[in-house]
Amino acid sequence: MNFRNLAPLGLTLAIAASLAACGKNETAPAASADAKPAFDLSQIKTPLISLNSADLDPSISACTDLNGFVNSKWLKANPVPGDQTTWGSFEILRERSLEVQHALVQQAAASQAKAGSVEAKIGDIWKTGNDEAKIEAAGLAPLQPQLDKITALNDTAAITQYLRDSQAEGKGVLFSLFANADYKDSGNVIAYVGQGGLGLPEKGYYFDDAQAKIRDAYVAYIAQVLTLSGVDAAQAAEQAKAVMAFETRLAKASMSRIEMRDPAKRYNPLSAADADKLTPNFSWTALFDTLKVPAAQKFSLAQPGFFGEMDKMLADVPASTWQAYLRFHTIDDASPYLSSQFEKANFEFYGSTLRGQKEMQPRWKRVLESVNGGMGEALGQLYVDAVFPAESKVAMQHLVENLSQALKARLEQLPWMGEETRKKALEKWASFTPKIGYPDKWRDWAGLQTNGDSYLGNMQAARAFNYRYMLDKIGKPVDKTEWGMTPQTVNAYYNATKNEIVFPAAILQAPFFDAKADPALNYGGIGAVIGHEMMHGYDDSGSQFAANGNFDNWWTDADRKAFTQRTDQLVAQFDGYESVPGVFVKGKLTLGENIGDLGGLTVAYDALQMALKEDPKANVEVDGHSQDQRFFMNWATVWRRNFTDGELRVRLNTDPHAPANFRANGAPSNMPSFAAAFQCKAGDAMVRADDKRVVIW
Repeated sequence: MNFRNLAPLGLTLAIAASLAACGKNETAPAASADAKPAFDLSQIKTPLISLNSADLDPSISACTDLNGFVNSKWLKANPVPGDQTTWGSFEILRERSLEVQHALVQQAAASQAKAGSVEAKIGDIWKTGNDEAKIEAAGLAPLQPQLDKITALNDTAAITQYLRDSQAEGKGVLFSLFANADYKDSGNVIAYVGQGGLGLPEKGYYFDDAQAKIRDAYVAYIAQVLTLSGVDAAQAAEQAKAVMAFETRLAKASMSRIEMRDPAKRYNPLSAADADKLTPNFSWTALFDTLKVPAAQKFSLAQPGFFGEMDKMLADVPASTWQAYLRFHTIDDASPYLSSQFEKANFEFYGSTLRGQKEMQPRWKRVLESVNGGMGEALGQLYVDAVFPAESKVAMQHLVENLSQALKARLEQLPWMGEETRKKALEKWASFTPKIGYPDKWRDWAGLQTNGDSYLGNMQAARAFNYRYMLDKIGKPVDKTEWGMTPQTVNAYYNATKNEIVFPAAILQAPFFDAKADPALNYGGIGAVIGHEMMHGYDDSGSQFAANGNFDNWWTDADRKAFTQRTDQLVAQFDGYESVPGVFVKGKLTLGENIGDLGGLTVAYDALQMALKEDPKANVEVDGHSQDQRFFMNWATVWRRNFTDGELRVRLNTDPHAPANFRANGAPSNMPSFAAAFQCKAGDAMVRADDKRVVIW
């Protein structure tokens, strides 16, 4: 349910000092017992993005194209850099974050940190990841023991045992297995098993005519990887075709991204004994014994068509094809930690061919990504110590409260909702739990063993450690203090089973938030983010979860029908957006995020009006634009973003977020307050006709 439509980003920098002046939050714990000196912000070279009158394009009317009016000049002047696939507000914040993180990991690596400390472990990953000479000399050797096990697989029993053993190490390739709150008993954690096994972004890539060239390139990449690993070139070519046929079978049996948006298709509780009857060639009882988790009595095995096909393939696919499939995916998965020939081959297909990225990112960024992947929260603890004082939560808490009150007023006055459903909606509103900045309780990394010898070894150790940490939650009560994002991430999210809205420290930065900015910018930025995440509790998926986090219908039939009629209009609106010639946005895939945008921006606008009423002196024009205009202009600034053609095409097929330009325009075009702010008239492109205008929350 994330607000973003990109990889994790972020950090709070320049506003940290000004936020501290808002007052001390006595109830918020310090980030650590041994606070570090403040980070030297002068080291940061990447400038912030903020609403700037010089960026506006007067040749484009806001009533015709808000995104173009606010962003077109900047977008033309700032193409996607060669080592990126997107470039805009989010990516620039990511660059600032990486600069800080880079300094922190270098400091950790250079320090004489106590063995076993967080700093020492981060330093081990960083140093081994940057020892290119050792990585090149090792070649494929660090992975050879696992490849030897795959070579020895000669029958169904051996293959299933391997799948169990690799899953226990966090190396599962064929399906996902993870811990999550029980949809029907949200206070307790159960195991969930879901479809997987594909190397292409989603099932449509295996069948759509438009993806034929990508399929051909993928087969060539599989063959290349197998050849690099020592397989004869002619044999590798044949094995690659077999692997593609193998994955195509899995893809045919898989559910689409749109189907998977339905919580009911992600939840199918049953016992391991009953699951064993559905897949006679694969024992779930034996898997849970191997994993040492108490899941035999109840776990979720959704997507039965996929697992039925997987079971057949265990019996009828030759062992040699299983070997080729597992060998390829094992090497592909490890490629970022292997010698350059494997890493470059992976980039050339997934980065260049698939997404249009012209060049690899510098090594320090790639290794930093590994640190975040293996010890993200640990790095987050260092980050919070350096740049985010606990007092900075105060301003965000105030904004969350304002947005919350605006949402309540909306729910109380909603004309299409009956009183029975309204009562439940308000119960859900009252039970929202906001989390701001960073966890109150940090993870313990004592069990993770790292060393200064092997990059791959350190990353495999971190993966196994993190997977065991996750598995150990199964059968226990949900830990409501836990976070699903690191503090250094420029993002936010809603968790339906916890009914919580979460805002990492890094989101508090322009264009989202600036303590010195006029109210319009903050409400059009971070205010809309807050509203967006709240509205996820009432989107097409989140609305199926009750105030206590259980997957439970709290709607009357009439109100659900009225809701669906309105969301169908939003689907139709986004289905009509042509992103690249002949390729349209998928309104059903992006529905949840579009509901979040429309509801969140509407509630944020209401909250701005409340704030301006409380403080009329703040209701002033800035650079010739009213507070209402600047509210919508900053909303568009948040979605300032360029894409490579390849990246955009991948997202249109896989991303539950619409492309940024449609997010900038989509919600405002449904809001009379936008039309009034810019004196737009009926018939203008940004003014949807009454019979087309979408009104939900």
